[in-house]
Amino acid sequence: MAKAPASTVQILGAEKALFRALKTKGNTPKYGLIYHSTFIGRAAAKNKGRISRYLANKCSIATRIDSFSDNPTNVYGEKLREQVEERLKFYETGAAPRKNIDVMEEIRKSLDAKDGKKSTDDVDMENAETPKSSKKKSKKDKKKRKHSDDEDSSEEKEEKKSAKKSAKKSKKKKKSKD
Repeated sequence: MAKAPASTVQILGAEKALFRALKTKGNTPKYGLIYHSTFIGRAAAKNKGRISRYLANKCSIATRIDSFSDNPTNVYGEKLREQVEERLKFYETGAAPRKNIDVMEEIRKSLDAKDGKKSTDDVDMENAETPKSSKKKSKKDKKKRKHSDDEDSSEEKEEKKSAKKSAKKSKKKKKSKD
């Protein structure tokens, strides 16, 4: 189950309905056994599918943590449950829930404090630079490409242009034949 995607966890128990829907090309089921959860029962009708997806994601994360962690702990499960509660409140009242990265960071810090150590990740993260936005990166890439084009010899530029023109002409000829 730890290796299964959250979408599979979401529809566990609804295999019969899933294969029937695929066979008849109908709508696939939104939830399987997870539908009987109290979280989904407390959600409004329009939010049942959303909460089902969210709960499946949190279950998937929890199974992976349980399966692959060296030291078993229930702290992750409790915090993930709190996140599902916060998400339900968000759908009801609009109060913004905490982000997953913030919750995981909080858990890691509490576990490190319990162990009484500062992990090497903390030291690495303190010295790390913040990542640049993707837009700036793409602009830099465009500039690099432009400069590399400028460095190409004029003969190479002419060859590229002639190759593009001949490709366009051949496409036009194929279209006119059809």
